Amino acid sequence: MTTSDDERFLAATADRLASLPAVRAVALGGSRAQGSHRPDSDWDLALYYRGRFDPQDLRDTGWPGEVSELGDWGGGVFNGGAWLRIDGRAVDVHYRDLDVVEHELAEAGAGRFRVEPLMFHLVGIPSYLVVAELAIGRVLVGDLPRPDYPEALRRSAPPVWRGLASATLAYAERNHAPRGRVAQTAGLVAQAASHTAHAVLAGRGEWVTNDKELLARAGLEEVDLVVAGMTADPQDLVAGVAEAGRILATA
Repeated sequence: MTTSDDERFLAATADRLASLPAVRAVALGGSRAQGSHRPDSDWDLALYYRGRFDPQDLRDTGWPGEVSELGDWGGGVFNGGAWLRIDGRAVDVHYRDLDVVEHELAEAGAGRFRVEPLMFHLVGIPSYLVVAELAIGRVLVGDLPRPDYPEALRRSAPPVWRGLASATLAYAERNHAPRGRVAQTAGLVAQAASHTAHAVLAGRGEWVTNDKELLARAGLEEVDLVVAGMTADPQDLVAGVAEAGRILATA
């Protein structure tokens, strides 16, 4: 498929999504919006709606795949979507309530956020993820703001994330490592590393929309070696947690 084929597909798909009731804008996100995609990368599209959006309208397009109800992906800012096959391409569609997005835009501007659970994300997601999408996405239909990284968020987010990292690592050190619990210790070290990575990137004013490259972007790949070397020996585990703590403290 050529670039022109992709652009025609993108324009036609965005127009079809934009024609659904309540939809006000459609944007391209993910790696394809940032130019870091591979040939086999999915197409991430967000549909921004105002008022009541009915997922059945998306099903009625006839595109094969799975379409969730509103709230099926946790009910927070990331409130649902669809995995579809359109014109031979894998397409992820994300629902974005404009009232929610505008609220989180104002909250982020004031330096406020919360962390919400989301499947497949090791430490959940910050509520400013939907603001990050506005900042890095490519608007295809409609009008959407393109915010800069708020200075207030750069100040407020790092200590929150580092506090989570510290508490998580301390729990691993006290309650799991001394008892040789490899899986629990490794899991908490990985969580603490992800917390720290969020802190590092927030301090830099760099948006995060997923955690696939989170540790690499924050320069924390060394934690991989710590986790890979863990054994069931409690002394080794305690030493591993201490080493992870050293790496995270200097990030």
